[in-house]
Amino acid sequence: QVHVVESGGGSVQAGGSLTLSCEASEYPFMRKSMAWFRQVPGKEREGVACIAPDGIGSSYADSVRGRFTISRDNAKNKSGLQMVRLTTEDAGMYYCATSSAVFACYSPSWRVGENFDTWGQGTQVTVSS
Repeated sequence: QVHVVESGGGSVQAGGSLTLSCEASEYPFMRKSMAWFRQVPGKEREGVACIAPDGIGSSYADSVRGRFTISRDNAKNKSGLQMVRLTTEDAGMYYCATSSAVFACYSPSWRVGENFDTWGQGTQVTVSS
C-alpha cells in the first residue's frame, strides 16, 4: 500500500518560517512529480508548489513565489517545502501529493491537482498576526 506522510506543520507568527516534509513510500519515487497543496475551510484546495521528478523543474503559485521553496531528495523518497515570511493567508491544511505524470508540473492544471493521485493526510499550518 502506498503511503504519503506529511510532517512539520505547526503554529508560527506572521513573518516567521516553517519547513514541511513529505515522505512517500512509492516506487519508483524518482519518477514521480511531487506537489504541495493547501486548503482552508470554505475554500477550494490550491496548489502552492510543484517539483518535477528530476528536481530541477518547479512551479509555484503566484502568492508564494519568492517565499516558498520546494525541494526533493530522491535517495530518501522525500520532498520538502520551506516557507518564509509567512502571512495569515498562508494558514491552512497542507497536503503532499504525487503524480506518475513526469511532466505534471509543466501544465498549469497541477494547481487544481490534475494527475495527482496519491495524497497524504495533511499537516496543519497556523499563522497568527
